Amino acid sequence: MNHYRWHVLPPAPAKYLSSNADFPPLIAQLLYNRGLNEPAQIAAFTATDENQLGDPFLLPDMHQAVTRIYRALLSGENIAIYGDYDADGITATALLVKGLTYLGGNVIPYIPHRIDEGYGLRTHALEKLYHDGISLVITVDCGITAVTQIKKARRIGLDIIVTDHHTPLPELPEAVALVCPKLPGSDYPFSELTGVGVAFKLIQALLRTLGKDNQLDGLIDLVTIGTIADIAPVLGENRYLIKRGLEIINQNPRLGLREMIARTSLSPGSLDAASISWVLAPRLNAAGRLAHAMISYNLLMTDSPEEAEEIAMLLEQKNSERQRLTEKAMSKAKEQVSTQLTQPILIAADRDYPAGIMGLVAGRLSEAHYRPVIVISTGEQMSSGSCRSIPEFNIILALNQCHKLLKEFGGHSQAAGFTLPTKNLPRFKAALLNAVEAELSGVDLQPSLTIDTEIALPDLAGDTIRSIYRLAPFGQGNPQPAFLSRAVEVIQCSPMGNNGGHIRLKLRQGNTMWQAVGFGLGSFRSEVSSHLDIVYNLEKDRWRGEERLRLNILDFMPATQDGR
Repeated sequence: MNHYRWHVLPPAPAKYLSSNADFPPLIAQLLYNRGLNEPAQIAAFTATDENQLGDPFLLPDMHQAVTRIYRALLSGENIAIYGDYDADGITATALLVKGLTYLGGNVIPYIPHRIDEGYGLRTHALEKLYHDGISLVITVDCGITAVTQIKKARRIGLDIIVTDHHTPLPELPEAVALVCPKLPGSDYPFSELTGVGVAFKLIQALLRTLGKDNQLDGLIDLVTIGTIADIAPVLGENRYLIKRGLEIINQNPRLGLREMIARTSLSPGSLDAASISWVLAPRLNAAGRLAHAMISYNLLMTDSPEEAEEIAMLLEQKNSERQRLTEKAMSKAKEQVSTQLTQPILIAADRDYPAGIMGLVAGRLSEAHYRPVIVISTGEQMSSGSCRSIPEFNIILALNQCHKLLKEFGGHSQAAGFTLPTKNLPRFKAALLNAVEAELSGVDLQPSLTIDTEIALPDLAGDTIRSIYRLAPFGQGNPQPAFLSRAVEVIQCSPMGNNGGHIRLKLRQGNTMWQAVGFGLGSFRSEVSSHLDIVYNLEKDRWRGEERLRLNILDFMPATQDGR
């Protein structure tokens, strides 16, 4: 891990502060930093109510989708929901099965096996569903790029409705309906819905035609989990869905979630977005990484206390296994990339990398070295890989440049996956290296830390803290505020965690004393001096039923002379 480049955001203009005088200056600064310039934007952000739910019929092809689904419901057709094996796809599958079952549908789920089948629509799976009596397939979190598979499905008489949130290719599938906010020409006001968010809009449209919108609350917790797990922006409609879903999960979690929470260090009733992203989502994802995602689907769907307990215990075991495998693979990958650290991209390849954890390893290496990273599981004939990148480099565009060497690929600018003939690996690595060198030539590959504002620790009084937390939920697009305090006195510094990987600090400024932790900063302990400039955010530390505030140190440096 390296120190960051610090970037303090500019102060809000005086005119902005005066026009938003109803807010304390610090809160107005935070609103300004988040690009909320218009009164209507600020009002919507601070209210975070159901008025942020967009009209589902503004999504492309929603009318066609609703018409076809009601035809299937009225005639008793068999419907399959075809999902993905990550938390977004699992929650989306559960949501549509629950919603359509409530409407009287004959519905089954289908989630492909990550290792045996891979991501997205598979022709053999669609053919099997058709032969099993399915006449309508609704995709969730996949399908928008499945041009060939949907064409083959049409030939055998299988209708497909695509609901997806990924970026489409120039050629679109010939489906009954393509419901995706990222389609060209979409009139939908918010383009950053997740897979489960788009599935929710489909159910909202179906219920609205019956005047039963009030049934949506029973599904919003699933949207919350999938949206947070997929690291979607916590803005606009997502912000309301996450906030409302967290309220539901804290007040009355569904049975499977309750059993899963009981086996963690989380405190029931006080879960936040971080609880989902760091604790619950990894457990839901563990099933798809190491076994079959249907395990997690069943946990979300069960009404049996015995089954919920059994599955929650199994997911806990799978998550522990996932952690062990990740550490083992990390050790090997670190060694492989140690000779590449002068290059702008790191590539680790080995036949023993488990498919389900390659992305995790790539992500940790990318974070540690601030480089695009590719981890490849090599096979005799075919190999597969996971990519994680940095903001300065769009990995999916790079894969597109190498598409002639690949069998298939997909993903986003910062995370992607691919398969290719193993014989193409040398040319693929060379092509990627050329692409990265051309793009990142002259770029300072050091991570930056965006800081909201400079503040003295005594100014973090009770009312200020309460005002800051009114901006929650935090996440992508609405990050937890980061503050800079200069010349803070270090009263105590001690190692924390296994092998001293973290540090614990007691800090003082003026008459104010704060406890602080620096996760992953243990290697910098020797740099702790008597006075520090610190960058941090506020964190609620829950321990044995008690809740206390502390500083979560993101980075530090010895205090500058001017700061004393």
